[in-house]
Amino acid sequence: MKYYIIAGEASGDLHGSNLMKALYQQDTNADIRFWGGDLMENAGGTLVKHYRDLAFMGFVEVIFNLKTILNNITICKKDIIEFRPDVIIFIDYPGFNMRIAKWAKEQGIKTHYYISPQIWAWKENRIEDIKRDFDKLYVILPFEKDFYETKHQFAVEFVGHPLIDAIHNRKTVDITTFKKENKLENNPIVAILPGSRKQEITKMLPIMLSVATDFPNYQFVVAGAPSLEYAFYKPFLKAKNVLFISNKTYDLLSHSTAALVTSGTATLETALFKIPEVVCYKGSWGSYQIAKRIITLKYISLVNLIMDKEVVTELIQEKCNSKNIKIELQKLLEPDYRKHLLEKYDILETKLGGIGASEKTAKLIVKNIS
Repeated sequence: MKYYIIAGEASGDLHGSNLMKALYQQDTNADIRFWGGDLMENAGGTLVKHYRDLAFMGFVEVIFNLKTILNNITICKKDIIEFRPDVIIFIDYPGFNMRIAKWAKEQGIKTHYYISPQIWAWKENRIEDIKRDFDKLYVILPFEKDFYETKHQFAVEFVGHPLIDAIHNRKTVDITTFKKENKLENNPIVAILPGSRKQEITKMLPIMLSVATDFPNYQFVVAGAPSLEYAFYKPFLKAKNVLFISNKTYDLLSHSTAALVTSGTATLETALFKIPEVVCYKGSWGSYQIAKRIITLKYISLVNLIMDKEVVTELIQEKCNSKNIKIELQKLLEPDYRKHLLEKYDILETKLGGIGASEKTAKLIVKNIS
């Protein structure tokens, strides 16, 4: 069978690479052509376009790069026609993927969506486009199945969360080696995950690090985004017990005692590493007011959304201050509180379906196109 996969971001490259490995196991004659990154290229197949040439975030950036984006869409359509795949597998990246899917459906090509857009958070009206343009949808969050099937009468497959596979399959490094290689101290680690975009890091990092001097027996280690240079972070790293590493978030989490995490996928990753965390988020007043009116969710962290209750503390907007962060971080260091939280994390992992999301998805794709 011939498979065409489109992933437009680093996370899609990770999950796409694991899916490709599983597809090769399920179909020994698989011919895979893809848009993705280094991880997918290492898995095999033919790389058409790297995601670094696709990632345009924000309204202004999209406008300035509109010509490039439209050109990429043209290139993609032409390449699909020449390749003549049995199925196109779309991985997240809705802005680009949903445009290609609409066109592909019109050409009579089978369309499968793995890791669907979070329309349950906003842009719920996209459900009509999804119903029209996709033959199969593979969802990774347990409540998504109910959202699509009960609320919108659209059958989907819940396959589990691929982050569990990514964490389970990663190469581990022992704590002594990790600290030595990264010039860390011997004190226990509080991981600081301030996000990946300059604007959110500039907003969050000073607040998160403001409590470092209150915990002198711990080292606060900032997880740097691979796309940003150390020079960007340097002005924030003032306290003696604040250190920095780049592009090693999973190694950092695996050896941390606690974590302060900006809302996003990192909240779920931290929980799956079984690290007690506080979720922090503070945006501009205007952005927050708009978001409050567009997004009607009870929680901002995936952990709490999946569990449908506040398992991890969320400090949002005015609640995200030094006083509250200090109080909540102190709780994370208390044995009884930690034990209770880790028990909830075990339930969370069970809800997510355990390991095997990539294999389940690959089996379903092969079955549905055979």
